Amino acid sequence: MAELEADLAHIVPSSVPPFRAKLVVGLASLLCFARSYDGEFVFDDSEAIVNNKDLRAETPLGDLWHHDFWGSRLSSNTSHKSYRPLTVLTFRINYYLSGGFHPVSFHVVNILLHAGISVLLVDVFSVLFGGLQYTSRGRRVNLAPRASLLAALLFAVHPVHTECVAGIVGRADLLGALFFLLSFLGYCRAFRESNKDGTHSTSWVLLSILLGAVAMLCKEQGITVLGLNAVFDILVIGKLNVLEIVQKALHKDKSLESIGVLRNGGLLSRMALLALGGAGVLYVRWKIMGTGPPPFTEVDNPASFADSMVVRAINYNYYYSLNAWLLLCPWWLCFDWSMGCIPLIKSAGDWRVIALAALWFCLIGLVCHALCSADSHRRRILTLGLGFLVIPFLPASNLFFRVGFVVAERVLYLPSAGYCMLLTLGCGALGKLTPRKKLITALVLGILFLNTLRCIIRSGEWRSEEQLFRSALSVCPLNAKVHYNVGKNLADKGNQTAAIRYYREAVRLNPKYVHAMNNLGNILKERNELQEAEELLSLAVQIQPDFAAAWMNLGIVQNSLKRFEAAEHSYRTAIRHRRKYPDCYYNLGRLYADLNRHVDALNAWRNATVLKPEHSLAWNNMIILLDNTGNLAQAEAVGREALELIPNDHSLMFSLANVLGKSQKYKLREGAASGLWAVGGDQKSPNSFLP
Repeated sequence: MAELEADLAHIVPSSVPPFRAKLVVGLASLLCFARSYDGEFVFDDSEAIVNNKDLRAETPLGDLWHHDFWGSRLSSNTSHKSYRPLTVLTFRINYYLSGGFHPVSFHVVNILLHAGISVLLVDVFSVLFGGLQYTSRGRRVNLAPRASLLAALLFAVHPVHTECVAGIVGRADLLGALFFLLSFLGYCRAFRESNKDGTHSTSWVLLSILLGAVAMLCKEQGITVLGLNAVFDILVIGKLNVLEIVQKALHKDKSLESIGVLRNGGLLSRMALLALGGAGVLYVRWKIMGTGPPPFTEVDNPASFADSMVVRAINYNYYYSLNAWLLLCPWWLCFDWSMGCIPLIKSAGDWRVIALAALWFCLIGLVCHALCSADSHRRRILTLGLGFLVIPFLPASNLFFRVGFVVAERVLYLPSAGYCMLLTLGCGALGKLTPRKKLITALVLGILFLNTLRCIIRSGEWRSEEQLFRSALSVCPLNAKVHYNVGKNLADKGNQTAAIRYYREAVRLNPKYVHAMNNLGNILKERNELQEAEELLSLAVQIQPDFAAAWMNLGIVQNSLKRFEAAEHSYRTAIRHRRKYPDCYYNLGRLYADLNRHVDALNAWRNATVLKPEHSLAWNNMIILLDNTGNLAQAEAVGREALELIPNDHSLMFSLANVLGKSQKYKLREGAASGLWAVGGDQKSPNSFLP
């Protein structure tokens, strides 16, 4: 598009060769996010990677196709239903090649993926801005090098991408975007491979659909590429004027010449292929996930639980305006926008209604301009930009199904490409309208510089949980989860006094926040503030009766208060809700030991070791109980069994050595003791149970 190129000449003085343009874009993306390369596993990384058994070699590869993104079986009622096996497979390869959970290798892959996607967008934007035009030899003519370079640069340095790049779980969005773009370029290739105008290569169309399915197996929104392909085909290949068709339909014009284009150009057959392919992929996906939606709660997405349809619609539109603001001004970023971060709009008098009104005013203006513009090429570019902005966002819009978040920066990764395209077109229009070209150039360079600076700062905040969680306090001070995570991070570092303050604030902001109550109750239990701990934990299980961890912790507190019957009931309830709960069996055994119910105690500890063979405390207490009750032979057998499973545990060696001494097996006792001294460590009296 020569006119747009001329409009952008004051910003990019000369056309840049494609290779050099890609090099500049790639280096810019690396500069923005390189700071995150040595970051830790933060936030969701722990659950999706460190605690995900699907990454380990002992888990069969086939299990990846039956588990969700977090390692749970898709058939489970508690499954998140996020089906991304190809992303999990790349995590597993990372784990294998790096020899364990070394976050540097995981971060480096994410950074390189973003750089590759940014480079690939140079080609994508060249197609979107310039259309499909080839020389007689079939080589593509790059009609928009300035526009594609500027749009790709704006994408490469956009701060809203930090969560996807610096947060390792964001790889799902990166891989989904990569195959999304490859699918789009493959669809474009279908027309390059044909020998006649208006025809297509069916094999490339089918390959594009396959790549769209691969994108969906990385991240659910990847399937939306089929919608973008359809829009591109209709506007660029079919060269249909939507406004003209609508006008003819309204005037009941039976000629509708555009229908001829549909038939002669094969557009209908391509639309049928895209529709059938998309429907087939979605059906298979629906069957795999168990044909049921994930079990989201009100705190995940409060607007979707509102009784009034009007309230839901107003808040959904307000969420859209917040997403638009994050694209326009990505300075206030937060790792989580739920749990009171964005209070519901419940009346038309709320001033925030202005934001959604402004959003729709701008969108309607852009759509009208796209439909009514006299310049057909500019009209197509504007429509494609809007399509790239809106279509990938649809799965996160709450229009088709409830989503598990209020606002999520990661879902803006692909839509931001459409925004960058529109911004580039806007810069060209401004350059045409105003004689102050240098001012426009300074504005664009300022945006690039500020976004780059923000990316570097934000990447640093994602390097550790402490920095990440604290950075959110100023953005979402009403978010109970932010205060909870800050408190948890402080508690893990041993700063219980500060942790209590943040946990209390989390409970104050969300009186039903059972996880904050549980963690606060645990700390109070350790500080021997048992009465308040019992009140908090009792409230937690009243709010969520199947909260097994809270039931177990309540049992521990009740045991400390000598309320043994209540403690046993709490332990049993915890086990009923979580059958494979070795720590609860261990604590139940300690209760029975205090009550001199020795057989019950041994059975409980045995259950703990069956569920968790490396449960050293359970093994130790079994040995000590058998020793104290004079069952030395059985104690020796249990000790040897334990050491076969945990050969370097000095506590087990010490307990076994004492049993062997009482059995007058002094040489064996010396052997066990020598192993203990090799390991080292202080020991408790062999007659006291381990806590």
